[in-house]
Amino acid sequence: MAVVDTLPESVAESVFECVGNTPVVALNRLFPEPDVEVLAKLELMNPGGSMKDRAARHIVECGLREGSIGPGSHLVESSSGNFGIALAIAARIHGLRFTCVLDPKAARANVVILRHLGAEVDVVTEPDGLGGYLQTRIRRVRQILASSPGAIWINQYANDRNWQAHYHGTGAELAAQLVHPPSHLFGAVSTTGSILGCSRRLRESFPQLRVVAVDAVGSVIFGAPPGPREVPGIGASRVPELLAPAEIDDVVHVNDFETAMGCRDLLAAEGIFAGGSTGAVVAAIRRALPRFPRPCRVVAVFPDRGDRYLDLVYDDDWLAAARQRCSN
Repeated sequence: MAVVDTLPESVAESVFECVGNTPVVALNRLFPEPDVEVLAKLELMNPGGSMKDRAARHIVECGLREGSIGPGSHLVESSSGNFGIALAIAARIHGLRFTCVLDPKAARANVVILRHLGAEVDVVTEPDGLGGYLQTRIRRVRQILASSPGAIWINQYANDRNWQAHYHGTGAELAAQLVHPPSHLFGAVSTTGSILGCSRRLRESFPQLRVVAVDAVGSVIFGAPPGPREVPGIGASRVPELLAPAEIDDVVHVNDFETAMGCRDLLAAEGIFAGGSTGAVVAAIRRALPRFPRPCRVVAVFPDRGDRYLDLVYDDDWLAAARQRCSN
């Protein structure tokens, strides 16, 4: 007699249903010191390649449910790439129009992916005078909104659903995955949505947690002077509306060369092929660890994967230029 399989099928209705449930791994090879444990939440394993999948899915699907985003709506966002890609996937799945405003620092691979996903790519070329292009991109977003009635600006820097996506997603998963309490949380910042969402949820389970923001040298988020930055996805040339400085215990600023070396060392030691903001987190942990009391248990969020940074942190000529630039 044939055996009938009565188990229910587990088939996702779209790739966005595969967002989340990312693993946590120990970085014992990269950080072998006694009484030190460094754990990484691999957000780079989301289907769109980054943690931005969580925010895009949460923002768009909440908007569709409540009606603030309607069928065929025109979404507009300023993005250096990863959030744009995540929104482009959401727009493709839900039949929406999407315009992504980015700048010359966006990785070339990101631009190609966006166009193949059907996004309208609008590239600004004028620097904003604060070490980046963010203010110029936002001005362009406002121009598009004025010329396209009914268009919806996602505005990840001010949208509470950004941090809520990580509170209910990344942070909730970490709270369940970590049986023993971490002493520190490290997260790269740009909009600050991921670090705030994760820390707010984790502190409910681990109230003694200390939160360390990893920012780029040249970013103004925490009041540092503006300056040139070449690695996309970390730092900002304006202060995000979401920022809650009282919830951040420490800030570590990392330059482009340190970021690249963090990426390369992580790949060499752990076989993890990660993007620029992850390299910055690795560099920040290295700098901060010597002053932490022992034993300590660090958990870090690794935002994205490295294939979109081949022309940047993984390029030897770019690295040599970054070394020279950052040593001056």
